[in-house]
Amino acid sequence: MKTTKKAVVSGLAMIGTAVLLAGCGAAPESDGGASAGAGASDYLPCMVSDAGGFDDKSFNQLGKEGVDEAAAELGSQTPIEVESQSETDYASNLQSLVDQGCNTIVTVGFLLAPAALESATANPDLQYVSIDDTVDSDFDGETDAPNIKPIIFDTAQAAYLAGYLAAGVSETGVVGTFGGMNIPTVTIFMDGFAQGVEKYNADNGTSVRVVGWDRAAQDGSFTGGFEANDTARQTAQAIIDQNVDVLLPVGGPIYQSAAVAIQDAGREIALVGVDADVYETDPSVGDLLLTSILKGIDVGTKDAIVAAGNGEFDAAPFVGTLENEGVGLAPYHDWSDRVPAELTTEIDALKADIISGAITVESYLAG
Repeated sequence: MKTTKKAVVSGLAMIGTAVLLAGCGAAPESDGGASAGAGASDYLPCMVSDAGGFDDKSFNQLGKEGVDEAAAELGSQTPIEVESQSETDYASNLQSLVDQGCNTIVTVGFLLAPAALESATANPDLQYVSIDDTVDSDFDGETDAPNIKPIIFDTAQAAYLAGYLAAGVSETGVVGTFGGMNIPTVTIFMDGFAQGVEKYNADNGTSVRVVGWDRAAQDGSFTGGFEANDTARQTAQAIIDQNVDVLLPVGGPIYQSAAVAIQDAGREIALVGVDADVYETDPSVGDLLLTSILKGIDVGTKDAIVAAGNGEFDAAPFVGTLENEGVGLAPYHDWSDRVPAELTTEIDALKADIISGAITVESYLAG
């Protein structure tokens, strides 16, 4: 199921260098806003979730944790956090936060970006933090409103390492992935994962196959949403039926449905989590997890809110990479004794080469 037009993907690719340069540059001076000059105790941070809710044990939950930690550090007002059940909730949820006097509003997810832009444009004295989108609808390399700070992640870098790891531990020679929707913030994981498998094959003379994602076509297996439901379980099952023994589901709670399919399979299949260290956030699937591809959503969000609460709102994009530890791989936990030491050494070397620029992982955020 294709849901993202090629123009969006190509446009995002065009802005990658500009965004990265902005993320690496010096922080601009505060543009003031509603919190400037106000005491932190009067400051009100707020958040709108994407579908999946704040208990998704993934990106919505991490964003909420970041806001809550920032509020505690600031001694600010208790954050107002509202959940979206569907895309039709975005605009009304944002307006409700504006009406309640929020100073900074965090929006979680690529799909919220259009509503966030509309709200930010209508309320230039408020501050917005956009997780997972640059909010650059005209693709000119700049965020479309000066009061929006993007927090984005080049997760392809960490997914590359996960793909190499998956190929290295696979015994069937087949690994798989599927996503919630065919949008850049989902497919960036899948594409990086496939590139890592390709690197493992090139280095080791193997032919490990990826099912569920076609790099050339930029299309693959998608559930059509981010809910843990029977559609997600059936999608995972279809991948597993192709002799997969490592599975990467990308899209918040859909990993829960993948775990059910794995448990029903009657054979060992390793699960790869995304966003959070799922071993820590959801111990019920801990025994299945090979690793998780991490995004520092909580850290990036907390830093943005603390700065805003102190009257130092900074709209420069933050781009998480391996180098700044905005993305990474979680520990192998229960799989530690099954990952060969030489494979771990190779992955460490790959990480160093990506950081140094010796290896370039392709993504719409890569420079």
